[in-house]
Amino acid sequence: MLTIALPKGRIGEDTLILFSKIFNTNFSFNDRKLILEHGGFRFLLVRNQDVPTYVQYGAANLGVVGLDILEEGKAPVVRLLNLGFGKCKVVVGTECLKPLDLQKPRLKIATKLANITKHHFAKKAIAIDVIKLYGSIELAPLVGLSDAIVDIVETGTTMKQNNLEVYEVIMDSSAYLVANKNSFFEYKDEILALREKCAKALAL
Repeated sequence: MLTIALPKGRIGEDTLILFSKIFNTNFSFNDRKLILEHGGFRFLLVRNQDVPTYVQYGAANLGVVGLDILEEGKAPVVRLLNLGFGKCKVVVGTECLKPLDLQKPRLKIATKLANITKHHFAKKAIAIDVIKLYGSIELAPLVGLSDAIVDIVETGTTMKQNNLEVYEVIMDSSAYLVANKNSFFEYKDEILALREKCAKALAL
């Protein structure tokens, strides 16, 4: 039985819909349960940021997680397939009509994606101080805590409502099917067969 870690929320729901379509049976969690065993699979429902950890350490053979999480944590997992759903962008956001002042010796950037942020600005040879926040990131530039933010946007509506705009796009993200390295070798045929079924169902 293959164990698959899924994130709570839309990506997890879309994955179960995909599996229901592939195997012609209904995959769904009941009530508040965190483990679902059905059709020869065990699904674990975990926080989005924790999916790579469950996969890396072998608590799950496979996982479905956003590319932004993979890039932020750089977990040593096998990236099998871009599933194409859960699309979003990682962007630099600034106050409307107040672009970044690149003449400053150091910029303050508020984000929960510290590694992606450091890598992005290092490539541009721009010195920054990362201010780690876990929520309400849009507030930071409005109250003078930061010069800009790096955050995930789907539609950009929340930014607009808070008088922010996209200064630049760092990366596009969507959900990926990933595997534990040891599991990939141990269950290679089963995992590649599942990958093929997913790709066919998504018409990739």
